[in-house]
Amino acid sequence: MSTKSKQSTAVSAEFLEKMRLILEADRKRLTNELAELRQKAGTGEGDAAFPNYGDSEEDNAREVADYEANMGIENDLEKSLRDVNSALARMDKGTYGICRYCGKMMSEKRLLARPTSSACVDCKKTIVQEA
Repeated sequence: MSTKSKQSTAVSAEFLEKMRLILEADRKRLTNELAELRQKAGTGEGDAAFPNYGDSEEDNAREVADYEANMGIENDLEKSLRDVNSALARMDKGTYGICRYCGKMMSEKRLLARPTSSACVDCKKTIVQEA
């Protein structure tokens, strides 16, 4: 049995459409948040700009702290966006909801809790314990 038919029997088309809408809404939100962060930082794309508040030691310390905070936020948003795009790609390939480690179908409850997940709860627990 192929993975595509395996998935279609385990998850309804209605559920997949619901998840696609959730993922597409997440993609739009994340894209907007990244654009807003970059606009505030004065960049269009890529790394957050290094702020320039002045030349005093206090200003320099604040510049470094804000830059590091913005880079962390930007990196988190970019990772989340990659996860969403990956989940949508799996959906297009017919492998959405299938654990990449054991090949079993994840529960709808798992997918609703974490729509971008690529591992079932059991495999994720094993991976986390090994790390």
